[in-house]
Amino acid sequence: MRDAGRIAATIEILADFDRRRVPLKTALADWARGARYAGAKDRAWISGLCLDVLRRRNSLSLIMGDAGPRACVFGALHFLWAMAPEALRAIAAEQHGPGALSEGENARLATGAPDVSGAPVHIAGDFPEWLTPHMQRAFGEAAAAEGAALASRADVDLRINLLKTDPDKALAALKSVRAEAIPILTSAARIAAPVPSERAPAVTVIPAFSKGWVEVQDLGSQLAAAAAGDVKGAQVLDYCAGGGGKTLALAAMMGNTGQIYAYDDDARRLKPLYDRAKRAGLRNLQIRNPAAGEGLSDIAGKMDVVFVDAPCTGSGTWRRHPDSKWRLTAAQFEHRLAGQDAVLREAAAFVKPGGRLVYVTCSVFMEENEDRLAAFFAAHQDFALAPALEAVAQSGLLTEEGRAALEKYQTAEGSLRLSPARIGSDGFFISVLARK
Repeated sequence: MRDAGRIAATIEILADFDRRRVPLKTALADWARGARYAGAKDRAWISGLCLDVLRRRNSLSLIMGDAGPRACVFGALHFLWAMAPEALRAIAAEQHGPGALSEGENARLATGAPDVSGAPVHIAGDFPEWLTPHMQRAFGEAAAAEGAALASRADVDLRINLLKTDPDKALAALKSVRAEAIPILTSAARIAAPVPSERAPAVTVIPAFSKGWVEVQDLGSQLAAAAAGDVKGAQVLDYCAGGGGKTLALAAMMGNTGQIYAYDDDARRLKPLYDRAKRAGLRNLQIRNPAAGEGLSDIAGKMDVVFVDAPCTGSGTWRRHPDSKWRLTAAQFEHRLAGQDAVLREAAAFVKPGGRLVYVTCSVFMEENEDRLAAFFAAHQDFALAPALEAVAQSGLLTEEGRAALEKYQTAEGSLRLSPARIGSDGFFISVLARK
């Protein structure tokens, strides 16, 4: 496909997304089924542009004076992808293109990149207006800056699997994808986000990945797993294991000692974990799959650590899934809060006296974090918060530089609130609850 056709397709897909409010990947897949002529590079280009528009939709709408998909696509191509207005004028008018630029579009594209810092918080921060009080409650005067960071392109973070290799050996093997060590954790590496018009290196095709030396995992997610502390020889339950990213990280911290149980009430989400565990070299994992009638009643009250990566709004992952912020509704928000209360209550039953419950969300909102803990403690007075930073340090993975960085982002109660603006990770809330 020529760029003219790609741009027209992007506008079509975004219009379909607006109309149906389905996940962006669904709108992309539906378009691709009717566009067999589009190759893999075409689909990647179109997907990347769709994502960039949705990351910055509010600010692009202000800059272009129009919130429609067409205006925002042209704005993204010029102000984010650095396409010159002259080139855009020529491409738009080509056969299969979206049509010649209007006088208004030409005028907007001819201006320098406007400063949106003085715009309303939800526009400068590129999030839905109704979420403004929630963002301000979490971040105060930094709400716009935090939102803007959540509207940026995300780096590709990697976790070095210490069951199979060491950091030096892994980093040498990762030179082909331009990965560098992240100085916060000894087992973390990062591939910098590419410029918009380029694709990130394909990590999953390199030998280091196929040999199980590395896993793709955000730094915040790695820090969340590290909050389990020193778990060698322990009995550990990953209660909302999903695809198993944190399960693998926990098992690596355990050094294949003790026993880790992985469970998720949605059996479909567990499917990738079987192959991932094999590639990672895990020998101390039991997957309890509800589809096979495998429950957890035999381990109630016996776990040293119960890890809860609670289902949430995913606001901390807006860099990677920007469509989710435009699809989120107030009713869905409230529904998530009830689910988090339930999962905390259920998970607590598996913690033995003296054990720990690690509560994690990939959400930046206090309603899903501090408020849920307050509700939990009101009904569970045998639990109390413990300093999350100290638990991360006990994992043995935290560097001195990492400790200094995280000290600034502790809440008053001792939890950790991470974000792209703070440490370059996705948004995470990490708390450790000790059972008396």
